[in-house]
Amino acid sequence: MLFLIATITFATIFMLTYLLVSAYAPLWGGQVTLRLRALDSMAEADVPDEEMTKPFSQRVLAPVTGSFAGFFLRFTPQSTKRMTEERLAAAGGFGGLSAGQFLVLTGFTAVGLAIISAVVADSAHLPANKTAGYAIFALAVGLVWPFYVLNRRAAARKASMQRDLPDVLDILTVSVEAGLGFDGALAKLAEKMHGALVDEFTRVLQEIRVGVPRRAALHALALRCDVPDVSLFVTALIQADQLGVSVGNVLRVQSAAVREKRRQRAQEKAMKAPIKMLIPLVLFIFPAIFIVLLGPAMIQIFTTFIQR
Repeated sequence: MLFLIATITFATIFMLTYLLVSAYAPLWGGQVTLRLRALDSMAEADVPDEEMTKPFSQRVLAPVTGSFAGFFLRFTPQSTKRMTEERLAAAGGFGGLSAGQFLVLTGFTAVGLAIISAVVADSAHLPANKTAGYAIFALAVGLVWPFYVLNRRAAARKASMQRDLPDVLDILTVSVEAGLGFDGALAKLAEKMHGALVDEFTRVLQEIRVGVPRRAALHALALRCDVPDVSLFVTALIQADQLGVSVGNVLRVQSAAVREKRRQRAQEKAMKAPIKMLIPLVLFIFPAIFIVLLGPAMIQIFTTFIQR
């Protein structure tokens, strides 16, 4: 019994740690690592070495959760599966897990937390109703928390795209005005910058090279990013392609518009700052000032009344 409890506890803590690392840890390596991997793939390597170079999620978690995912997806509503796929796409993936594997990981985490809380409550000799309540609460936390982490990661990724969009448009505009085509400008962008938005444009370039129409690739980009400014930029590019308008002019206008929007958002945050500062002022600073200013006067008043 103790061995089973220890095993479930270790597995649950491991899953929670993996979710945290997958959500908040930065990407391992950089351009140098990617180039080294490209050179390694060109060289001949045996199968064990190739297996060992794969991430831990692909070597261990994917085979383990793959069989369970296929079974549980039969009973999972299509709306939940579609929502999970959209969240994973918005977050740029989650440790290389598919929608089914993420749902299996979430269910295992929820069940593990419920069992651990029930065992701890029973060890503390709590009543049965409290033990069941703690188990249900832990089960709900285990079901909600992975999706909360996924949503936070998707929101951070969208904020990164929103922040990098003006610089991306500047590089595209300069590249196109220098004589490159739109595909060449995307390739130059992949060389000069890195980030979530650059990765999405790189994917667009790869899709165009394999034969996907440019309009379809750009439309898929807008759906994956789900950022209003990116959607407006993609719509402008598609309309320019349909009407035969110069891409350079569209990029120049969109770059100026995006920078103007960023300046307006900065001004909006600056206008909100004084209102947000009222809460710490009223709760923490004003009471201290009142004590310093009115404290001696109150002491003198009390002393006067006591002497009388």
